[in-house]
Amino acid sequence: MTQLARAALLAALPFAASLARADEGMWTFDHFPSERVRQRYGFAPDPAWLDHVRAASARMAEGCSASFVSPTGLVVFNHHCAQDCIAQLSTARRDYLASGFWARTQREEVRCPELEIDRLDEIRDVTGEVAASTSGLSGPAWEEARRATVAGLEQACGGGDDRVRCEVVSLYHGGVHALYRYHRFQDTRLVFAPELAVASFGGDPDNFMFPRYDLDVAFVRVYEDGRPARTDEFLRWSSGGLEDGQLTFVSGNPGSTEREWTVAQLEYERDVALPERLLLLAEQRGQLTEFRERGPEERRIAADPLLELENSFKARRGMLEALLDRDFFAARVAAERALRAEVEADPNLREAAGAWDAIARALEEQRRIHRRLWWVGYERAFDSDLFRAAVQLLRGAEEREKENGARLAEYAEARLPELRAHLLARAPVHRELEILQLTFSLTAMREALGADDPFVRKVLGKRSPRELATRLVTRTRLGTDPAGLAERRRLWEGGRDTVDASRDPMMAIARLVDPEARAVRKHFEEEVESVMEESGERIARARFALHGTSDYPDATFTPRLSFGAVEGYLEEGRLVRPFTTVSGLFERATGREPFRLPASWLRARSRLDPSTALNFCTTNDIVGGNSGSPVVDQRGEIVGLAFDGNIQSLGGDYGFDPAVNRTVAVSSEAILAALEQVYGARRLVEELVPGRGGGRAPRGAARSSSP
Repeated sequence: MTQLARAALLAALPFAASLARADEGMWTFDHFPSERVRQRYGFAPDPAWLDHVRAASARMAEGCSASFVSPTGLVVFNHHCAQDCIAQLSTARRDYLASGFWARTQREEVRCPELEIDRLDEIRDVTGEVAASTSGLSGPAWEEARRATVAGLEQACGGGDDRVRCEVVSLYHGGVHALYRYHRFQDTRLVFAPELAVASFGGDPDNFMFPRYDLDVAFVRVYEDGRPARTDEFLRWSSGGLEDGQLTFVSGNPGSTEREWTVAQLEYERDVALPERLLLLAEQRGQLTEFRERGPEERRIAADPLLELENSFKARRGMLEALLDRDFFAARVAAERALRAEVEADPNLREAAGAWDAIARALEEQRRIHRRLWWVGYERAFDSDLFRAAVQLLRGAEEREKENGARLAEYAEARLPELRAHLLARAPVHRELEILQLTFSLTAMREALGADDPFVRKVLGKRSPRELATRLVTRTRLGTDPAGLAERRRLWEGGRDTVDASRDPMMAIARLVDPEARAVRKHFEEEVESVMEESGERIARARFALHGTSDYPDATFTPRLSFGAVEGYLEEGRLVRPFTTVSGLFERATGREPFRLPASWLRARSRLDPSTALNFCTTNDIVGGNSGSPVVDQRGEIVGLAFDGNIQSLGGDYGFDPAVNRTVAVSSEAILAALEQVYGARRLVEELVPGRGGGRAPRGAARSSSP
């Protein structure tokens, strides 16, 4: 039996497993197991320590973690989390992914078109309100009542303030509902980012691997009312080194895990969702790779989306391999049987006994409709930012006419400020890339549904996918140039009549296909999603009644804290040590992509201490969404930034193996060394470590790069 399989089996025995699972867990701050940490490492974070680390942590609204590192709004996270901003600020003349960026003065800090930073200010338990609203209901009625209650709670919490984001979060798959209130920072300006060549050194071959040699870091600053925001809670920067075995904490926002899913849900993921998604990603990678080779401008434009795509492909391949592990899957089956036996043996919990079978039946219906759901319901077809803008304008006009609780969830009143900000952001649209991606997705839709499918014939008519894509992209006025943004604003503010009267071709195709897209989504929500969520809540309530908060909930892209230690691991009988150094970076460099170092690093080699720890790995439990999370020591100081996991961690969505699952981070001392010795970024060093940034930049340091 594999280590991961043993971990899955122990999940069925939570009390016996609590010590065996060691460092496993992405814990909520209000139920952090401080005593367990004390027993294992001799240090127990107290409430003041936990409150400080939580308040100084943050997240990117688009899916990464971050932290405040100065009282004047300075935020640190990963370079790969900032790549959209860096690419959007770049042009054919100034490619900041290639050259790097840093602002020598505050005036040179440049606003990111779409980047939002959120800081959690308050959590309120709303389990009672949500449970009361759905009591005695099932199916579509249950879903409608829950949606209306959630929308009302979020709207009341936000109070119409665009600086507030409120989200009702389901923990323990419905065992607990919590209302999270965030402060939103939408004026976010780029301060520093190294060259992509060193931030993602090793590229796809090294991705999800260890040893690693990346400087995956970027700094931004949040502003309010045109001035740097005051952030009294911030994490201090450690300039000291780490030791093997040292206790570490990771504060971040893990995106999602499926460790509490039923076997039927895992089977659907293994047999349907992941294989089809991987096939599509592989084909998209080929398309983008070909596009990149057309010329230098195409190479620049494709760099960011190709990196994201390759990362997604490799991650999902690892997830599929975990689900194909027979021992692991057998252990999940055994764990489910054990939980069902506990539920059926307790007279107070028997109402949950049929929930597993209800989920399995719902998934059979999802198997039947999944192609139409993906291709008619916008999940896979119409891969175009311009088309997505058209749909948001169309649906925005229609949904805002409804009562808040009756809208599609993404158009609820509390979600509109973010939606409007994205629609009106000055993020560049590359029309040749739009044509390529839309052509591919329309072609894939025709292959999946068949050329004679009525929906396909309605969309394409007599045109080829490329002909339609070219016509739509070249003729639409919904771009992000000044005229395009003005048209978007006119349609958004004009309401239903203005949108219906628009003759823009992208608006016309959105109107053409949206009724069927809505219909397939409605069928899914009523016949599949509502059943799975309602049944999942019944299982969650039973599990929660049995085990309470002695275990952690699945990840939900909300603040969590994990504990662990700097520690290597065994891979095929070979000891993988937990540190890499600056000297190892230069030894690994070949001068060829993706192992080519930028000129700034080659010039600085003699100034850098070759023994400086560059990357390190720990036993902390993280998943996607944790990118950019601060790794802190028991003093609460930043000792690194989490940016990846090793290849063994890719099954972490479904289970955690403490023997080999590792967090991979860039060290705080390497970041300081690079800022000082490679980039001469004294202003930034002084802000991170007051008193250290004085003096002149070293001779030969890279020059400031800003618009």
